[in-house]
Amino acid sequence: MEDSPQYRARKARFSKMLTVYGRKPALEALRDPALQCHALHLADNNREGGIIAELQQLAEGRGVPVQRHSRAALARISKNGKQDQGVAVDIACPAFQTLEDFLPRLARERSLRLLALDGISNPANLGMIVRSACAGGIDAILWSARGNAALGPLVVKASAGTLYRAPVVICPELPAALRACGDAGTAICILAADGEASVFDYRPAGNCVFVLGNETEGVSPAVRQLAGTSLSIPMANGVESLNVAVTASLIAYAGDLGRNHLDR
Repeated sequence: MEDSPQYRARKARFSKMLTVYGRKPALEALRDPALQCHALHLADNNREGGIIAELQQLAEGRGVPVQRHSRAALARISKNGKQDQGVAVDIACPAFQTLEDFLPRLARERSLRLLALDGISNPANLGMIVRSACAGGIDAILWSARGNAALGPLVVKASAGTLYRAPVVICPELPAALRACGDAGTAICILAADGEASVFDYRPAGNCVFVLGNETEGVSPAVRQLAGTSLSIPMANGVESLNVAVTASLIAYAGDLGRNHLDR
């Protein structure tokens, strides 16, 4: 049964929303006039005054609704009851979208560069990858909740706030998303120490997705089976590997690809 237009519109709206938890991250978000905050969520057992009072004043001053919840309900909203400190805020991220909404663009265009995250478990690495991808003109970042760090305050901090405007494509799980991209004619490349070609020499004929694997184990077997090309980064002085966030930076600026995209 096909989803109704109303359901698809609601799903699209929520896909562009990021819920950030914690008192300081919420305070920073409400203080930033460039961010569109949709709602401030507070647990009803928070002590009044102090930072809670400041959060409410900032929200009311900006016309952001303040919603009260039980502690259990707030934990469901933040998805991290142990660290949310009884506070969460919904922030609009205009460049976020679902895989379903992104796939038509793959069919229309032929020079898109994507990064796919296959088990990036360290929030700091994930944030730095997002920052490098934004700076280097990467067209989309495929992220799934399964296996990757959550898009929470630590990722926001490591990204220096660029997560809010990053072209994140949310997918249920990566292998299925990559198969859909492949069906749309997108080349799938993995980064591996034994890659058959240098990432600096590779020139895709059309759209391409570069897969970054887990910090310790690399690309998962399920994803490796889907790849048509494996790429490596030349190493000197006996160095075996680079941090995954550094690898993302090199991909974003490899050869003249990054410059071409920045000149659009």
